Amino acid sequence: MAESDNPGAASRTRSFRHWGGFLASGGTAAVADAAITLALVHLVGFDPFTSRLIAILIAMVVAWLMHRRLTFAVTAAPSLREFLRFAAVAWSANALNYAIYAGILLVLPGSLPLVAIVIATGIASVFSYVGFRFGVFRQPPPVA
Repeated sequence: MAESDNPGAASRTRSFRHWGGFLASGGTAAVADAAITLALVHLVGFDPFTSRLIAILIAMVVAWLMHRRLTFAVTAAPSLREFLRFAAVAWSANALNYAIYAGILLVLPGSLPLVAIVIATGIASVFSYVGFRFGVFRQPPPVA
C-alpha cells in the first residue's frame, strides 16, 4: 500500500518530519554554538564571552536555515525580514530561558542547576516553537 493510499500514514510521516525537524534543527544549532565557542576560545584565543556571542549569532543562522527547510518546509526564498523575525523570537526565547533558570535557582536555592536548565529549556522551546510557527514561518501545522 502506497503512502498516498493511507492518509493516516502520510499524516504521521509529515508530523514526524515536522517535529523531528524541530529537534534536529535545535540540536544542530546547540552543537554549532558549543563547537564554535570552544574553537574560538581554544584554537583562536578569543575570550569566552566574545566567543559565545559570535557562536550564538552563527548558530542562529544555522537554526533559521534548518528550521525553514526541515521543520516548516518553506519553499519561498529566504529574506532578511524573515531572519529578523526569527532572530527576535530566538533572542526572546533565550532571555526567557535564562530568566526562568535564574528564577528557579533564586526562588528555590536548593535546586540543581541541571533541573533548572531542563525546565527552563522546555518552556523556552515551547515559546520558540509557537513564535516560529505563528510569527516567523506562518503556515498551517502538519495534520496529526
